[in-house]
Amino acid sequence: MEARLAKFTGSNLLLFAARRSIALRRSGRRVRFPAALLHSGTGRDARRAYDALLLDAGGTLLQLAKPVEETYASIGAKYGLTATPADIKRGFKRAFSAPWPEKLRYQGDGRPFWRLVVSEATGCADHDYFEEVYQYYADGNAWRLPAGAHETMSILKDAGVKLAVVSNFDIRLRKLLKDLNIVDLFDAVIVSSEVGYEKPDPGIFKAALDQLRVEPNRTVHIGDDEKADKHGAAVVGIDCWLWGRDVETFSDILNRMLIHI
Repeated sequence: MEARLAKFTGSNLLLFAARRSIALRRSGRRVRFPAALLHSGTGRDARRAYDALLLDAGGTLLQLAKPVEETYASIGAKYGLTATPADIKRGFKRAFSAPWPEKLRYQGDGRPFWRLVVSEATGCADHDYFEEVYQYYADGNAWRLPAGAHETMSILKDAGVKLAVVSNFDIRLRKLLKDLNIVDLFDAVIVSSEVGYEKPDPGIFKAALDQLRVEPNRTVHIGDDEKADKHGAAVVGIDCWLWGRDVETFSDILNRMLIHI
């Protein structure tokens, strides 16, 4: 194995390791590559910068396959919806950011919250319309992973990094992770509707630390919201890299998680 890995350097090594890791996982064989992953074949070793990686779901790990306003408009056409995608986009942002009177936006299946958002964004309160929209987003085909996400997470997991999703979401999240063939990569899935805390409440981050059994100063969180993700993580001593600002790709995450020395 070491002789074969000596042919690879830098990102080529990581890509090779990821592909082999995925292939072995699919075959049901046990996968561990700590020595290979922590040696580049160029004489430079690498160390883990952190022992655990927490990932936000919507907007970070899970990206929409197409803009929400287009989906709302296309489904709504058969229900007589007349709002334009531009109108829906403005309405969605307004409704999603409005104060929610309850402690949690997402309780159980999240339907009360999402029913309000869809109605406010589109001006349509038709029950069947809402249910079709709700079920659309309960299917993995409505979402996509960022480029290199599966490969990066496979490499980090095989390097001994613990992985968790930490998300303000409802009960649909676990199915989505399964649909996208990534649920088995995670050591923990922390969903706000299940634990009773929503980011930035430190309780949701503490739940992740407890389940992973890691220290906050050895953990980094990736999310796309300054308040919910960065400020929330900071309260419990977890570093946070904002998606789209501090890191723009999963390759960026990998390069900051495994540091060459």
